[in-house]
Amino acid sequence: MNISVGNIVARQHGAMEFSDAPVDLDKVRFYRLERIREQLRKLDYAGILLFDQVNCRYACDATNMQVWCSHYETRCVFVATEGPLILFDYGNYPHLAENIPTIDEYRVNSSFYYFTAGSRTDERADEFGQVISDLVRAHGGGNMRLAVDRLSYQGSSRLLEQGLTLHDGLEVMELARVIKSTEELTLMQHAIDVCEIGVEKMREALEPGITENALWSKLHEANISLGGEWIETRLLSSGPRTYPWFRECSMRHIEKGDMVSFDTDLIGPYGYCSDMSRSWVCGDKPSAEQKRIYALAWEQIQHNCSILKAGVSFREVSERAWKIPQEFASSRYSSLIHGVGLADEYPSIKHIHDFDNKGYAGILEQNMTLCVESYIGSEVSGEGVKLEEQVLITSEGCELMTSYPMETDWL
Repeated sequence: MNISVGNIVARQHGAMEFSDAPVDLDKVRFYRLERIREQLRKLDYAGILLFDQVNCRYACDATNMQVWCSHYETRCVFVATEGPLILFDYGNYPHLAENIPTIDEYRVNSSFYYFTAGSRTDERADEFGQVISDLVRAHGGGNMRLAVDRLSYQGSSRLLEQGLTLHDGLEVMELARVIKSTEELTLMQHAIDVCEIGVEKMREALEPGITENALWSKLHEANISLGGEWIETRLLSSGPRTYPWFRECSMRHIEKGDMVSFDTDLIGPYGYCSDMSRSWVCGDKPSAEQKRIYALAWEQIQHNCSILKAGVSFREVSERAWKIPQEFASSRYSSLIHGVGLADEYPSIKHIHDFDNKGYAGILEQNMTLCVESYIGSEVSGEGVKLEEQVLITSEGCELMTSYPMETDWL
């Protein structure tokens, strides 16, 4: 399903439709729910309580105001290992769960965050603790071990008072999410295709005088208009703001000859992430220094993609990875490679310089989806190149999922 620039243009003119789901969404939903329950059984948990909205999406696929709900403890999902999946909402809106077969029951939550509960916070938190502990007792078969992904003191303390023991739900969810089904891969490719249309819109709009924010808005517009959801960061910068990395976009006017580097971090249709990076020059031709650092970043991406396949350990990836020249080592990207699905996910594979302090053991598996990263920043020009490809791990190697062209004529 990889698409060329020509196909991107064709899609913009309606030659390819985005209106209908490209797979049976119920098949995706049941696959993901069973992945969670497999981990719960392995770790001997009675169930899991999810407040992270990306995890809630993975568990049941019910979505509403995900960004808003991410900073208020209101919408959550309880998954019994051997029992029901219950969606708790901040109000009585059961139509938000219609036609989603993984949801066994819809309830109104006893929201206890201070904004909504105020001086009644303790009362509401007590109600919450009782409701969740009753569910664990009803469906856990005497097992009082509950996994939780994220929960404030008010909520956690009430569950502990009810006799539950709390365990790391993020481990459960990261391990569940790491292996993609065939249908998930189709949905992810769909999100990537939408992202690449947005990237092309940015490319068309890039000219001297446009602000970084105005350029970035082209990606947002394309994503929303084609069924996407949000963009997790604002990582676009130009000229001297590209070095060092991690400045978000601003009202700076891009000038002729500037390097423009960006990282999409786009949550597209059906909630899947398209995480790719490209670097361009605004204007006619890159300078010799811009070409030099671009060629190094490109080489890093090509080499590191070439060493990936199922069965290789995370440490082996770090050891075999492209050796960053000392000139650029101090400004290297924070990881070599990371997982991707509904967002950035497990694993995070570290540079060999960092592996002993920050790395961890693991093995690449078939149907993992990963992002291969590069950042090469130059003290000479004060600019940096950011490149990134999204790939699928197979038994033979890796397959590119992103297809937007690199600047190979600079090499």
